[in-house]
Amino acid sequence: MPGPKDIVKTTCPRDCYDGCGIAVIRRDGRISKVVGDPDHPTSRGALCGKCALAYNGVFLDPAARLTQPLVRSGPKGGGQFRPVPWDEAIGRVTDRFKAIVAETGGHAIVHAHYTGTCSMLAGGFPMRFFHRLGATEVEPDSICNNAGHVALGYVLGTSADGFDPRTAKDTACILVWGANPSASAPHAHKHWLQETPAKVVVIDPVRHATAAEADLHLQPRPGTDAALAFAMLHVLRRDGLIDRAFLDAHTVGWDEIEALLEPCTPAWAAVASGVPAERIEQAARLYAAGPALLWLGQGLQRQRQGGNIFRACAALAAARGNFGKPGAGLYYLNGGRSRGIDSRTVNAPRLKTPDYPASFSQMDLTRRLEDEAATRAFVTWNINPAASSPEQARLHRTLTRESLYNVAIDIFPTDTTAFADVVLPAASFLEFDDLAESYFHLTLGAQAKCQEPPGEALPNQEIFRRLARGMGWTEPELFEDDASIIAHILKRSVFATDFATLKAKGWMIPPGPVIMFADLKFPTPSGRIELASAAAAADGHPRVPQPWFDAPTEGGRLRLLSPADVWLMNDSYFNEPKIASKLGPEPIVMFHPSDARRLNIGEGDAIELGNATGTLAARARIGDAVPEGTLLSHKGRWPGRERQRRNVNALNPGQKSDMGESSCVHGIEVTARRRATT
Repeated sequence: MPGPKDIVKTTCPRDCYDGCGIAVIRRDGRISKVVGDPDHPTSRGALCGKCALAYNGVFLDPAARLTQPLVRSGPKGGGQFRPVPWDEAIGRVTDRFKAIVAETGGHAIVHAHYTGTCSMLAGGFPMRFFHRLGATEVEPDSICNNAGHVALGYVLGTSADGFDPRTAKDTACILVWGANPSASAPHAHKHWLQETPAKVVVIDPVRHATAAEADLHLQPRPGTDAALAFAMLHVLRRDGLIDRAFLDAHTVGWDEIEALLEPCTPAWAAVASGVPAERIEQAARLYAAGPALLWLGQGLQRQRQGGNIFRACAALAAARGNFGKPGAGLYYLNGGRSRGIDSRTVNAPRLKTPDYPASFSQMDLTRRLEDEAATRAFVTWNINPAASSPEQARLHRTLTRESLYNVAIDIFPTDTTAFADVVLPAASFLEFDDLAESYFHLTLGAQAKCQEPPGEALPNQEIFRRLARGMGWTEPELFEDDASIIAHILKRSVFATDFATLKAKGWMIPPGPVIMFADLKFPTPSGRIELASAAAAADGHPRVPQPWFDAPTEGGRLRLLSPADVWLMNDSYFNEPKIASKLGPEPIVMFHPSDARRLNIGEGDAIELGNATGTLAARARIGDAVPEGTLLSHKGRWPGRERQRRNVNALNPGQKSDMGESSCVHGIEVTARRRATT
């Protein structure tokens, strides 16, 4: 007979806007089922499809997990390992690190991490070790969203203080630009956008589910978003819809933007973008109908001119005075400040060595790892670069370099762990206490331990405590226990609570809605919105955004978009068998009907995409999901589980956006042709 059941409330820490509450059903201290918390305002009793499958599948399957420290026993990249005790694994790693530090310095140890988990301790505590080591960090956000961070830093002084979603009750229009909530914020798509009385406008080259259900969808050719923003500004100016009192009191540089607007008519933008002029006019009028919320998606800035696009879009919010009042604001990310949380509490930058090196872009990862003099060791945690990084074939060759010492920390065997010299098994979010905050809603959730990790797996924090001990270090911050850090964070947060209280409720949120920049003071040098930025000019950019747009592709090439898949979480979950079966044995590429006719490609045909970086075999689908000249193939498949041993990043040359040395993965161009099947 099974024992009595109990329910533990916890929080999903995945890289997703929602930050869902979870109810874990246990029997005899073991997890029986993972479901949505019915009391949580976001999840409302249901998890999204991908998390429901993964959390009740591979996350609970010890056979799918890494459960012991491993050392390589065969050729690099071959995935052959033997188990060793923790002491031996830690000794191997720290002996090598000590030798590198003595010979060349800690900067020759490179580490990469990102959002394999977004919980605070598991995502931040390891930085204490690397700060003390003096290792070189691969800039995390450059693989995803750094262009937007830099651009909004110029304009607003921050990119991590956005509108409170609760203020939607007071808004007339929600403009979602370059985001796909149906895949990346499924509960915001299902509840928040559906329940708002506001008009919903979506601007996106992809006709995804959120776009299809919007009141208005503008489907521009990729790379033309700044032209659209300037055309909308032209309409606002022409029709007397500019809030000049707000601009005069709270901005710098509007006159410089206004001088550019006269030729930027909707008809001009229609030619540039492929969006009919009357739809551009309609979008501008809807946005101007009252207080409006502008959601700038992370996909929007993954373009060659992504930073310029963000500055142009931000000018719309300023032109309408959409700050400092209910129902108004601009959103990119919501960081911890509204909740009184300072990330420095967790990552302890005071531990940085005096010669702590500058970080470098993920776009330069392969080149840096190829440099034997500059890089002697490579450590990965919370990231799978062998699947997610550009120049995939070249990177895989580089990771087999015998003189490059690879250490991988993960929950599962991945494409990256296969190249490691030492693999250290990490615990999942269901197996230790932590904190998790949504980066859309202003919630803070308890991540509660629900069961013991399988085998000898350990939380990230404990792994790095053991590594610090193996290095012979003594600084107390390197050994601070989880409970003390959590207590410190919660006591100083706006909630002024303790973990037991938070865990019992599951989540907390500040009273609100919180009004974005309620005092109309901005953390810029001038204290105003800097539409014209001296800092941008000093960094080599124009003082104000420009009405620039990418030219159409030439020479038979097509623009390839590779956004998130509704069944995957970036490069997570492809090892869940039920999800892999839904995605099929080959990647799918969507063609516009006119491109398919020109290339003599039919529905379901075997095709090959190619460019100077690589090739990818796939199957064709045909429809109106993308505009003419554009292809769509979702990211996230694992190369090691593919017959062709590669995914869409085989085509990614690692070009950088205009700002932040960030990814412009949505600027990739390829050719497409039918291929023979075998």
